[in-house]
Amino acid sequence: MANKIVTFGEIMMRLSPPNYFRFVQTDSFDVTYGGAEANVAASLANYGENVYFVTKVPSNPIGQSAINHLRRYGVKTDYIVRGGERLGIYFHEFGASQRPSLVIYDRKYSSFAESKPTEYKWEKILDEAKWFHFTGITPAVSENAAQACLDAVKTAKNKGIIVSCDLNYRKKLWSPQKANEVMAELMKYVDIVIANEEAAEKVFNIKVKDSDVTQENLQLDDYKNLAKQISERFDLKGVAITLRESFSAFDNGWAGLYYDGSKFYSSKKYQIHIVDRVGGGDSFAGGLIYALINNYPHQEVIEFATAASCLKHSIIGDFNHVTVEEVKTLTKGDSTGRIQR
Repeated sequence: MANKIVTFGEIMMRLSPPNYFRFVQTDSFDVTYGGAEANVAASLANYGENVYFVTKVPSNPIGQSAINHLRRYGVKTDYIVRGGERLGIYFHEFGASQRPSLVIYDRKYSSFAESKPTEYKWEKILDEAKWFHFTGITPAVSENAAQACLDAVKTAKNKGIIVSCDLNYRKKLWSPQKANEVMAELMKYVDIVIANEEAAEKVFNIKVKDSDVTQENLQLDDYKNLAKQISERFDLKGVAITLRESFSAFDNGWAGLYYDGSKFYSSKKYQIHIVDRVGGGDSFAGGLIYALINNYPHQEVIEFATAASCLKHSIIGDFNHVTVEEVKTLTKGDSTGRIQR
């Protein structure tokens, strides 16, 4: 029987110029929908889990389009609140070669940002759930969203539900000082943390001393120390770290690390030629949650999460449209990309 999993955050309309055009060049935009926790929900739905995404969208055709997009891929939308003025938007310009991707947010005063904490009936939403997931983006959106997030994790903890958090620091939404203040309180109710070196430093001032993500010299021992510091500070059941080496907008090295409080597990490393990196971290989180909730051995957990995310980098849009079988094929070493017939 599939596990009931709940994720909470904002879904936005994504507008991207086609054909690697810059914003100033384009006369049209490609439309899709996404957001960190919605992306995680989509991954888990693809893997066959009973996953619910919770948010608030406007009661108009644009809000309905976002809901339809989630439903299309099997995400349950029963607890989505409707109302408010607008759906948040983000503009995404694809990077190429040495030119980085660019994101511009237009989400102020969105239905989600303006939603009241009391609109989310967490006792009902989390009934019979086994897992709750949020990211550091959600409490950064507004004070109301932060309070709703705190209400959710407190309810989850009272119900014995596992809570996971991807730190996901966004400098365009809040300062490191504000992030530290809010996230430190939320972390009291978290069991599993997902992070990278930037988020750990910006949110909790925990630094990786010798590694440079722009060079091929990531020091695994430094990342093990990072995971251990996070785990010990917040008394966690597990910490997952993503290790990305950024050589250009197209080419990255990609690996993962998992620490269960007593032992470290590191994945194989992938050299990725990127089609779309948005949602890469969310696909890692989705893979990690799926593997943990289904009691995979911890080495298989980190291999599954890293391989799932590797595959996401080949897919346009925020969602990771891959199956469990496709991920497992990659974990077993078939990375040739040869045509399947």
